[in-house]
Amino acid sequence: MSEAFIVGAVRTPVGRRKGTLSGVHPADLGAHVLRALLERTGADPDAVDDVYFGCVSQIGAQTGNIARTAWLSAGLPQHVPGTTIDRQCGSSQQAVHFAAQAVGSGAADLVVAGGVEVMSLVPIASPMFVGEQAGMGSPFAGDGWREQFGDQEVSQFRGAELIAEKWGVSREDMERFALTSHQRALAAQSGGAFDEEITPAFGLSADEGPRADTTLEKMAGLKTLTEDGRLTAAVASQISDGAAALLIASEDAVRRHGLTPLARVHTMAVVGSDPIHMLTGPIPATEKVLDRAGLSVDDIDLVEINEAFASVVLAWQKEIGADPERVNAFGGAIALGHPLGATGARLMTTLVHQLRRTGGRYGLQTMCEGGGMANATVLERL
Repeated sequence: MSEAFIVGAVRTPVGRRKGTLSGVHPADLGAHVLRALLERTGADPDAVDDVYFGCVSQIGAQTGNIARTAWLSAGLPQHVPGTTIDRQCGSSQQAVHFAAQAVGSGAADLVVAGGVEVMSLVPIASPMFVGEQAGMGSPFAGDGWREQFGDQEVSQFRGAELIAEKWGVSREDMERFALTSHQRALAAQSGGAFDEEITPAFGLSADEGPRADTTLEKMAGLKTLTEDGRLTAAVASQISDGAAALLIASEDAVRRHGLTPLARVHTMAVVGSDPIHMLTGPIPATEKVLDRAGLSVDDIDLVEINEAFASVVLAWQKEIGADPERVNAFGGAIALGHPLGATGARLMTTLVHQLRRTGGRYGLQTMCEGGGMANATVLERL
């Protein structure tokens, strides 16, 4: 297998629901990061073999293979193909995996991997809800599914509650974690930590999600999502709009095109997990990728784990034993937002740049995914 190198990584700022990016067509938002990626790396767009883009809610403006429509909307060469990936919240992390696998196998030399989601325009789970309303059925209503899981509720909200109960994560634990996420994101913003990874887009130059006025007292006053539950909106990821893209290159492509490797994709793993708890996958995915890499969690300098809910990360920390100071050191989705199909590439972009900025060698990225799955990736800074 050949090495797969990340030679460019860029993202838009993450916009709040109904914020600055909410009126931007998803293909135009994707096109923006594609152009920025190629401009920053100096790569020849004619030499790109394929484009893999993550997008979860593929309906309306986000359907029709948005990897392709974003590339064409950017005015880039028509001979370059594209495909859109749905591994739920991990869609664009999976795009990076597919790109690294294509390059590593010798099937491609230069691949773009990224993702986009404008949740202000296309709300979460729109394909399911619209389909049900149109009489197209439910994904959880088949005979085989019911034989396995009955007719119990299948949702990320229930999964996050079940995780909090199983791992003994209190509401207060989650609120303290959420406050830290905002504080770290604000500190990263004010210190310029995100400047290199962000390309300003459509009048927005900084992430809109971090809240300077958030306090534990304010969080304590919020209603829980369910009557007897522990979760509130404050301990969940924000509904957001955004896009991100990375360029993955073979060693030969690096040499031929004069590209500069930022990191190499060291090890990859993907797992399935309980689809009812749904969000526990990062635990076995982390164990699997570290075992494959021959590393321990203590070897990892920075971790980016998606903050779908605070309970997900806190349960993962209890099982994995990672140093909290190395985990989401620059804030996470609770503060920065979670534009579904873009988040995997956003996390990867942040990880690449922050490893270089801090001088760390190894970075770990993992995220929970609908249906009970998780991707995990180890990067090595070059």
